[in-house]
Amino acid sequence: MSAKKEINKIQDLPYYREEYTAQLADLGIKELDELLEALQDKDRKKVIVDELDGVGNKIADHWLELLSETEAETEIVEDEEKAVPKVKPVLDDHVKAALELRSAKNDSRPAFKRQEWFRYQRLGEKWRKPKGIHSKMRRHLSYRPPVVSIGFRGPKAVRDFHPSGFQEVMVYNASQVEKVDPKVQAIRIGGTVGGKKRMAITEKADELGIRVLNRT
Repeated sequence: MSAKKEINKIQDLPYYREEYTAQLADLGIKELDELLEALQDKDRKKVIVDELDGVGNKIADHWLELLSETEAETEIVEDEEKAVPKVKPVLDDHVKAALELRSAKNDSRPAFKRQEWFRYQRLGEKWRKPKGIHSKMRRHLSYRPPVVSIGFRGPKAVRDFHPSGFQEVMVYNASQVEKVDPKVQAIRIGGTVGGKKRMAITEKADELGIRVLNRT
């Protein structure tokens, strides 16, 4: 079954001929919306049928049906593309400074890789603490990869915060949403929550002005 042809201009209509362009222009029709408006009017539709050679009522009705469907699909897409404004957290100066410091530390933090990850493919790059008694990496000798240590950690004040600055709260039902503080907390819907309950949680959050981090 062939895919439905997308109609973006008048020339995309079925049974359309090149000479129709000038004839329609004489009738003041150059765009799809103008043609749709004309076909919806009985008198103007009759004029179009009389002027265009090879276009009868059947083709005109077919064009009207296609243009109406295209307009309806465009309205649906525009509604779907309306962005939901994201709620911003209310942060004090201390938290803002801590978030900026955490961001700077994240940018400068090295990639910690397992000892000799480059030598043995079976090991992979995932971090493992070096424990060998003769391990030069464990002893922090020169020219060895960095080892995970406490100094690389971010500020405790914003630990586990979302990058937006919100504290994450895991919820599994709509009643848990009511306990959330929308100024400093945002919700994350549990992965085991079904579609129906997820919609209820999202609607409740929108009603209370609470940010949903994993909105679908």
